[in-house]
Amino acid sequence: MIKPLVVVESPTKVRTIKKYLGKNYNVAATVGHIKDLPAKEIGINIEKGFKPKYTNIPGKQKVIRSLKQAAGDSKDIYLAPDPDREGEAIAWHTAEILKKKGRRFHRVLFHELTKNAINNAITSPEDLNRNKYEAQQARRILDRLVGYQVSPLLWRKVKGGLSAGRVQSVAVRIICERERAIQAFESVEYWSITAHLEDNAPPPFTAKLVKKNGKKIKISDEKESSSIVKDLAGEKFTVEKVQKKTTKRNPLPPFITSKLQQEAIRKLRFSAKKTMSIAQQLYEGIDLGPGEPEGLITYMRTDSTRIAKQAAFEALKLIRGRFGEKYAPEKPRFFKNRKKVQDAHEAIRPTSVFNTPEKVAPYLSKDQLALYRLIWQRFVASQMKQALINKITVSVMAGSYLFTVSGSSVKFPGFMALYMSVDEEIESKSQKKKDDLPELNEGMVLKLNKLEPKQHFTMPPPRFSEASLVKELEENGIGRPSTYSNILSTIRGKGYVDLIKGYFRPSELGFIVNDLLVESFPDVFDVEFTARMEDDLDRVEASEVNSLEILTRFYDSFEKELEAASKDMLSLKAVGMPTDLVCPKCNSKLTIRVGKNGHFLGCSRYPECTHTRNYTRDEKGVIHPVEPHSDETSDRVCEKCGKSMLIKQGKYGTFYACSGYPDCKNTQSVIPSNGGQATGVNCPEKDCGGTLVQRKSKRGKIFYGCSNFPDCNFAVWDKPVAKECPECGAGFLLEKTTKKQGAFQACHTKGCGYKQKT
Repeated sequence: MIKPLVVVESPTKVRTIKKYLGKNYNVAATVGHIKDLPAKEIGINIEKGFKPKYTNIPGKQKVIRSLKQAAGDSKDIYLAPDPDREGEAIAWHTAEILKKKGRRFHRVLFHELTKNAINNAITSPEDLNRNKYEAQQARRILDRLVGYQVSPLLWRKVKGGLSAGRVQSVAVRIICERERAIQAFESVEYWSITAHLEDNAPPPFTAKLVKKNGKKIKISDEKESSSIVKDLAGEKFTVEKVQKKTTKRNPLPPFITSKLQQEAIRKLRFSAKKTMSIAQQLYEGIDLGPGEPEGLITYMRTDSTRIAKQAAFEALKLIRGRFGEKYAPEKPRFFKNRKKVQDAHEAIRPTSVFNTPEKVAPYLSKDQLALYRLIWQRFVASQMKQALINKITVSVMAGSYLFTVSGSSVKFPGFMALYMSVDEEIESKSQKKKDDLPELNEGMVLKLNKLEPKQHFTMPPPRFSEASLVKELEENGIGRPSTYSNILSTIRGKGYVDLIKGYFRPSELGFIVNDLLVESFPDVFDVEFTARMEDDLDRVEASEVNSLEILTRFYDSFEKELEAASKDMLSLKAVGMPTDLVCPKCNSKLTIRVGKNGHFLGCSRYPECTHTRNYTRDEKGVIHPVEPHSDETSDRVCEKCGKSMLIKQGKYGTFYACSGYPDCKNTQSVIPSNGGQATGVNCPEKDCGGTLVQRKSKRGKIFYGCSNFPDCNFAVWDKPVAKECPECGAGFLLEKTTKKQGAFQACHTKGCGYKQKT
């Protein structure tokens, strides 16, 4: 019997789908994309309508052979990669590879990996979606046109190895502009006045001064504050008005991708990348018992809040059983999508609300359970009744001055009995409880215990966290749900930004590259222009516009900017970026230059004047030259010749060098005093005796190298853990995380192959 073949994207899905389809189908995986544009050339024939030149991805030959073997003589191929644009491209490329006379191809969309969803999709397949494929292909071409033509400019003008990206560079621009706004910010003084009051009955309470003579009051300095306190000295504090009302608070809709990332970052301290990796695992299938894989959530890349009616009614049934009738509305609640939202997928929800977090907990890792609970609670809460909040606002008059105080209490928790977002939790904690206020009536005269004036200063705009940057990208229409985590990873990996204490800061390289790109390509790397391009790609998918029209219009302006930039972009190798600093040797201007060891200040009269200095920027962005340090003597003795060791500065940081140089060339790394950077793992190199310590590469990427560098060059990218391998006895394991396997520990020894999930 010749079986039909079902082709999926991820090997993890194969078991889940085989379980439900049984022995009547073969199932195989592409393991991601199998075709792409070539790596060593632009791969686009611009003159012939931007025709892409797709080639088989190197290393995918074995997968392609396996797919052809699995297809055999099958007449029907069901193409079931992920139900998004990238999945559609994989489906089209798979069809091209497996094309055969008389063979039929069907597109199958698995929005969730459950028995009903899989069987329904197989029995009602669709045609391949050319518009969706065209939209994906247009994005790929746009990214390639920009990346492969702007990046070489940066290599020539700044330094090799740099890259520019149509979307990633806009994200860097957003971070740079926020940092410059912080640097330019001038703090302004202001004051507040708080009255500590009480009635005859407890408790005492406080009220804030808000108005004078019916107008909002602004207190600029201590003099004004003291004058107001003096004015209030003899005034009676009388309750002018007491307002009581009950407000209704609606639950938030189920998660879309961006909101899931934001909430997981803030609530679970997960990165966007980790959130998507774990969500992928929950979607593709978890073993709920021996040989019982089941997808626990719907597809996790979506910007739609739509949910299936059946899922909503299931949620109501669970709510009635768990919380009681008073928590369940009479009918399901459905949410409207924002304008321009693609509605191909549902919101992110559990495939069955009856798979409660408690029920599936034994089968999930700690992180999987945390994310699943977040998704489950948000969805179930979205179908619960509104919360009722009792609010009270009291106005207190003292002469011409008005003070106010507010309080609230929960009359009926509704959905809040199960779930509150981070913002709702913050709001709840910041509000005074109604019970903190005494029973107050209009006309009541209050006792003033004291007036408390307080000095404040306005604060600069905050730096972006991962959560707030995702929100900023989403609100500006930059990128799409499937791209946010990659954008955040890329801009850090390229060394353009650093994530310091949870907040993004541009590196000096990030500032330099951003300034050059914005000046030379004002349109391409403009926020609004990039957002319009995203809308155009959506219009291609919706068959409202032809992709060739979009590409032609883009390239007409881009080509002009590219040609001008090739001639006019400032070279930081030859000329340098001007500064206001003066060369101490010849009084010429200093410029910012970039060399093989990074950025530095150099004289604009080079090569006639060779003065150079490293530099730093202060919090206002002002450049300060750094004078070179003389070598320091340490209390360490060279084990090779017995002379004292000197503390020196090199391009990779601080190190020890023998004072007997050049007769003795012994050097040693300085093991960081910060215990968080030393791993406690011994270097595996024979007779080395060093330990593995955390280091940072020139691009800012963390790795782990031997403390005896440069005598020992052993290094690994993954974090070593002082745990012996149970199979080969190696002294340590490596902590790894991949999209397919999640978090696990693996042996470093070549040929061992030991792995253990964490």
